[in-house]
Amino acid sequence: MPDRSHPLAVMAARIALLVALFAAWWGLVQLKILPVFFFGDPAKVLLRIVAWFASGSIWVHLLNTLVETLLSFTIGTLLGLACGLWLALSPFMARVLDPFIKAANSMPRLIFAPIFALWFGLGIWSKVALGITLVFFVVFFNVFQGVREVSPVVLANVRMLGADGRHLMRSVYLPSATSWVFSSLHNAVGLAFVGSVIGEYLGSARGVGYLILQAEGVFDINSVLAGILLLTIFALFLDQAVSMVEDRLLSWRPASGESERAKGGA
Repeated sequence: MPDRSHPLAVMAARIALLVALFAAWWGLVQLKILPVFFFGDPAKVLLRIVAWFASGSIWVHLLNTLVETLLSFTIGTLLGLACGLWLALSPFMARVLDPFIKAANSMPRLIFAPIFALWFGLGIWSKVALGITLVFFVVFFNVFQGVREVSPVVLANVRMLGADGRHLMRSVYLPSATSWVFSSLHNAVGLAFVGSVIGEYLGSARGVGYLILQAEGVFDINSVLAGILLLTIFALFLDQAVSMVEDRLLSWRPASGESERAKGGA
């Protein structure tokens, strides 16, 4: 069934839900159903974010986290795309490396954060390395599967028309993998943030994760929640940017309503 919801109605419903959640949080805290020491005060959390921006102290930390996140996201995505395409088009190497890839993917990669700090120091590159390990496998498996899903009939027809390997890559494999890539990028954005913040949490002199760690050290739950909320907001902005790029690059896809009409006319 096609979605005919008006964008303004959707946005209004989202804002109403957000306000309701904050009102419920505030009410439960004020009624002492939720202890303020553990759950914070939503009003003070919002005021803390405003104070950070008003003083300008948050910018250096936020910029550091965003740079780490963007580097992790970009490098991890490119590596996942390249390796996914290579192994999908190299069945022999895919079989050879299959157990090694599965073993690497099964590792709890967050435990490598202290090791990366030893290897790369406490600067941004230890956080970027951790973020890359989180982003890489999400993109890799989606690209690998997307290329493997190409119809043999389509490949045979394109080859009959005289396409060589370069044309197959540009006109068949990459378009097939693109949809799978973008479906993975939404998860990759969040994982890049996770890698950056955990790296900062375990060892850093700046970043939002560092602010959260400092606040935890003095039991300032409002600052902890303010940092988490700030990270969530910027993760949503980055996810929205991915969606905008996706809509631009995948404009050839039929809309849901067009798909339904095509099915009905078939």
